[in-house]
Amino acid sequence: MGFSSIAIILFGSTFGLILRICIQNNFKKTIGFDIQNTSIVNFLSSFCLGVLVALNFTSNEILMLFYSGFLGCFSTFSSFIYQLFTLLKKGKFLRLFFHYIEVIIFSFLFFYLGFLLIQFFLK
Repeated sequence: MGFSSIAIILFGSTFGLILRICIQNNFKKTIGFDIQNTSIVNFLSSFCLGVLVALNFTSNEILMLFYSGFLGCFSTFSSFIYQLFTLLKKGKFLRLFFHYIEVIIFSFLFFYLGFLLIQFFLK
């Protein structure tokens, strides 16, 4: 991997991180959970991934910029896992189960929505 590839990933990841922090700081709402809500970021990230998959980019630079850079820093999988761990430690097993199901199902639905929207508009 050359310097230009690293620069492209760094550029994308910077904007992904900035957007994630802005969303997490400005949309601090609890939706049935006592944990800081990162579900909005996960849903938006899944939607963007669906859009990118539907667009079917072939350029390595665009793939590195958006997939590895932007979405790699924008998505919050580690935060999701930490939320599950916190629920586990607190013994809130029912909330853990429903939070897991919520994030997995809605993330997939948002991915599919992004994919379908692009497929619809490209036809």
